[in-house]
Amino acid sequence: MQQLDQQHPWLLDTAVVLVVACISLPNLLSDGAANTPFTGTDTRTELPAAIPYLVTVAFIAPLWWRRKAPATVFFVTAGVTLAQSLLGLWLPAGFSTLVALYTLAAHGSLRVLAWAVALAIVQVVASVCFPVPVERWVLSMFFLLGTVTAATAVGLTMRTRRMYLAALEDRARRLEIERDQRVRLTAAAERSRVAREMHDIVGHNLSVMVTLADGAATLAANNNERSAEALRMLGDTGRQAMSELRRVLGVLREGPDDTARPLSPQPGIDDLDALLARVRAAGIAVTYRTEGGLASLGSGSQLTVYRIVQEALTNTLKHAGVGSTAEVTLTANADLLHIRVADTGPPPGAAAHSVLAARPDDSGHGLVGIRQRAALFGGSVTIGPREDRPGWLVDVHFDTSSAQSRHTPGESTP
Repeated sequence: MQQLDQQHPWLLDTAVVLVVACISLPNLLSDGAANTPFTGTDTRTELPAAIPYLVTVAFIAPLWWRRKAPATVFFVTAGVTLAQSLLGLWLPAGFSTLVALYTLAAHGSLRVLAWAVALAIVQVVASVCFPVPVERWVLSMFFLLGTVTAATAVGLTMRTRRMYLAALEDRARRLEIERDQRVRLTAAAERSRVAREMHDIVGHNLSVMVTLADGAATLAANNNERSAEALRMLGDTGRQAMSELRRVLGVLREGPDDTARPLSPQPGIDDLDALLARVRAAGIAVTYRTEGGLASLGSGSQLTVYRIVQEALTNTLKHAGVGSTAEVTLTANADLLHIRVADTGPPPGAAAHSVLAARPDDSGHGLVGIRQRAALFGGSVTIGPREDRPGWLVDVHFDTSSAQSRHTPGESTP
């Protein structure tokens, strides 16, 4: 109904006009003197026959423009009400004044509404006390003032509801924009961090390759071997690659803390024992199991495994809390690597509402980081509640055979 009214407002306006006209028609077609609602008698028989019809039309016609010009329509109908009172008539079409007052309260100016309500009260008092004799003036006063109050209250209620819904829609749009911006910023920050780490790994490996090539070239030159020139070209190519890599990704290292940050080797599979020991010391019971040849993984793959396990256990520590249990399983099968980190959720009796409120939000730094790291190697990620028991599951698969041939951090990943 509300959507139809917004798309075709003239339909509702037409319906209002027709309803008021139908209410007024039986009274206009009645013969003789017409009784007022309060046991009085109007002066219709003393007036020309066309007067009630003209007054009714004057009441109904302005309702076509009630939403375009609510203040004007109300004051016009109020003037017709005054003319009706002076003529000594009681016409059902006077209901139009209440419709106009409702529309003014719902869509018009609140300052004008205050004057309109005051005018309506004055008109009620004047119409009851003077033109038409009314026997039960107290009851009629109470009834008419009640209708004025009801029309104003309903209009203000609809106005408040419309403003409240508009505020909710605006807030929802803002929250959606902020959420998207937060996800993009988090993803960009995580990509930058992963790119810095990959820069360190690739730069280190290139340095080793260049050093070996230079040493081999010197040895070949001393032995008068024909491969000396090729080895020199290999060393020069490696140095050029290092220069291009630093130029493309070096901007990621700019920051106030980069100059003072001590250099250290990137963590790998062997560093997981120390990581798990720190997590156990924090109060999480962690079991660790490995299958397959993990030691043969490249440094980039090992770093990815370490960071994914680190982020998953950090998520467990943050949301499951002390006393929970986690299982870390690393499985290397041929060229496929499977990382599984599952916890049992908060222990019985602990407050679990924080888990339900925070964990499903994929915009968290830890979950975004896991997805971004797995995406560097074309992996798949499953994150969510466990199906077999309470708790949370982080399940990652990726192909280690393509890890060495994947795009560099400066390129786009699938």
